[in-house]
Amino acid sequence: MTTIKKTNSVPKGSNLAIITEKWKNKPNYNFTNDLAEYIGKQFEDPEKKFVSVNHLGQLVFVIIADPKKDGYPALESLRKSGCTITDAVNAHKGKTITIINDALKGSFSWALAEGLALSNYQFIKHKPSAKKNANTLENIYVIDGRMREDHLENLNIVIDATCKARDLVNEPVNILNATDLSNAFKEMGKKAGFKVEVWNKAKIQQNKMGGLLSVNAGSVDEPTFSIMEYNPKNARNKRPYVLVGKGVVYDTGGLSLKPTPNSMDLMKCDMAGGAAVGCTMYAIAKAKLPVHVIGLVPATDNRPGFNAFAPGDIITMMDGSTVEMLNSDAEGRMILADALHYAKKYNPELTIDLATLTGAAAAAIGQYGIVAMGNAPDRHKAKLQTSGGRTHERIAEFPFWDDYYELMKSDIADMKNIGGPYGGAITAGKFLEKFTNYPYIHLDIAGPAFITGKDSYRGKGGTGVGVRLLFDFFANK
Repeated sequence: MTTIKKTNSVPKGSNLAIITEKWKNKPNYNFTNDLAEYIGKQFEDPEKKFVSVNHLGQLVFVIIADPKKDGYPALESLRKSGCTITDAVNAHKGKTITIINDALKGSFSWALAEGLALSNYQFIKHKPSAKKNANTLENIYVIDGRMREDHLENLNIVIDATCKARDLVNEPVNILNATDLSNAFKEMGKKAGFKVEVWNKAKIQQNKMGGLLSVNAGSVDEPTFSIMEYNPKNARNKRPYVLVGKGVVYDTGGLSLKPTPNSMDLMKCDMAGGAAVGCTMYAIAKAKLPVHVIGLVPATDNRPGFNAFAPGDIITMMDGSTVEMLNSDAEGRMILADALHYAKKYNPELTIDLATLTGAAAAAIGQYGIVAMGNAPDRHKAKLQTSGGRTHERIAEFPFWDDYYELMKSDIADMKNIGGPYGGAITAGKFLEKFTNYPYIHLDIAGPAFITGKDSYRGKGGTGVGVRLLFDFFANK
């Protein structure tokens, strides 16, 4: 992982990225007059805000930050500039880049460093031929007295956690099944200092988690239920926050086999919600945030083999209610429902679930944000929206009217697991709400969790969406 460090001077041989509000040469840049004059001429065009120069083997980047433009768009612009810079440094086989922030906003250093580091991520462990082209950037240095050491440490932690989530999402099911996912959580718990308990199939059967068992019925691999807890002595909250993540490590659609061409190719990513929860627990614990958080991840693959659950089956859930299963490709809500019911035992302050749950959510807003809904108090929703803006993991809140639940009613069971052609993302959320009795927010990350083409610092493939959002939410409680 690329490491971000503070420094007081530019290390020898380092490439340089300068953030300023108006170009002016300064002694600490160590620029020749010719170089400074060349950069100044580039900025004679008032529309130009970014200049890159290869000066005798040293890459120099200058970013003009408009002092009148602050807030989330400015931070996101700097992250994207970080991607451009990282790509150039790696193409140049450079090992270091130093940020000098001469702008008024200290947050600009954070955003640029974050963009640089996240852009340096690669998933090439299964591609020996790519090792010779591995990224070379190792260290990011920051010259900015406003960046505190604890903030810098937290930045390194959340980048590490996001990259861990990307790794998990990018792993195929022949390498990462439900047991492997739980083992990854155990390993992170040991490293960061949080408790992890994993239920095997026998324990899941003993606790009558009918939703999880029904989805698993077509698989040769056993399901798991991971219970993670971080509870520091200085926790600010009397009642815990509970995070629930969908852990479908591979989704064929079951007997309702996915009909869309190539749609199954990406279904290793259907556990992105579970990865986000586990890696958020890792980040919170490693940063020693003063907050009591519990993470729950039910995990299995969804296949059409053995005694796979069939459309028309009646499933008895962990809470004793019954579900008429009419589409086995609506499996995520079945396993999440059991976990949401289990969360009742904690009497949570707030429960948030993350799931690649519906194509309807992805169709509605694409990869550009997270679809959210819920019954939690406005104060929780507002803080989550603020974190979404700050991290650019933006949230689009959908209505959560009870009318949508009417679409989930069954003639022969308490509920159906699908609600018809309209409001698919919302009916899925209303289904899940029936298994809660506490303040609840549902985050459908189907759009941004896995992308098929590079999107700046988010890269291609698993994005780790949700980790930065939730870490910011808890760090700023």
